[in-house]
Amino acid sequence: MAFRCVGVVLLCLVVLASSAVPKNARKKPANPPARAAADAERDAEITNSCPDDGFFADAEQCDKYYECRNGEIIEKLCPDGMVFNDYSPDEEKCDLPFNLDCSQRPKLQTPIPALHCPRQNGYFSHEDPKECGKFYYCVDGKFNMITCPDGLVYNDKTGICTWPDEAKKKGCGAAEVFQFDCPPVNETFGLTHPRYADPEDCQFFYVCINGNTPRRSGCKLGQAFDDVQKRCEWARKVPEW
Repeated sequence: MAFRCVGVVLLCLVVLASSAVPKNARKKPANPPARAAADAERDAEITNSCPDDGFFADAEQCDKYYECRNGEIIEKLCPDGMVFNDYSPDEEKCDLPFNLDCSQRPKLQTPIPALHCPRQNGYFSHEDPKECGKFYYCVDGKFNMITCPDGLVYNDKTGICTWPDEAKKKGCGAAEVFQFDCPPVNETFGLTHPRYADPEDCQFFYVCINGNTPRRSGCKLGQAFDDVQKRCEWARKVPEW
């Protein structure tokens, strides 16, 4: 990577400094127009010389960053599946993609897939689209399969288990997961979030958010849902039990 010199007198010093940069270090790409002015100015400085010692994100590739030490620029990559978190130039931190906005730096390194792991590190959906509540946690290409609590599905956007209506995952909607549809509600007299007994298990019931989106909930151990009172009661007090 070459360093720009303003004065002719400094030319020799620039030549000597540039010879210390690693061969695999490349010039930092230009910023996209959407980047903030402060970030653009900072990136321009890194392109030509280190503004300060620290770690700085690449302008186009989310898992690439630069380390500046004593005027030397070194290009680096996060482990496959991780992206660089540039919250502080004093910290060298690679993070999960769910924790960062990479929309302005969408490029990524070529993936290194392994069994059940599209990339070496991260959280990934189960290959079977019908397995809504199962996903893989991968570290260095080795996987662990995790199962969400009953009624929740894996959310690709957040990397955690959420309600089906929040995950918005194809084939994993509330109707598919619960096999339950909220009955029509009289908007004039109906409750905002009506409750209905689970037809398969008296301990559980469904809350229909805004009258149309079911979420499964449950009573404490030893209790059952009273479909008349619309609340949990001790099982001996519920006639249906």
